[in-house]
Amino acid sequence: MNREVTLPLIVDDRGTLQVAAADVSKLLRSLGGRWLHLVEAGADGLDEDTVAALTIELAKLADRIDVACIAHSSGGAP
Repeated sequence: MNREVTLPLIVDDRGTLQVAAADVSKLLRSLGGRWLHLVEAGADGLDEDTVAALTIELAKLADRIDVACIAHSSGGAP
């Protein structure tokens, strides 16, 4: 899974972010956490290795969103 995803920041004409990055990051991390919980609970049809890999990728994506938004807020480029 080495494919890069470009995430545009959604800003208005004043540069204000229109989506709360913390909410998006939290959603991505909680989705992965929920999948892991289902695997641990023995849910049918979920492959543990696949879920682990997807959870890691979601966390990486959340990290990238956080970094991009911090850079935007501080006036720098990610």
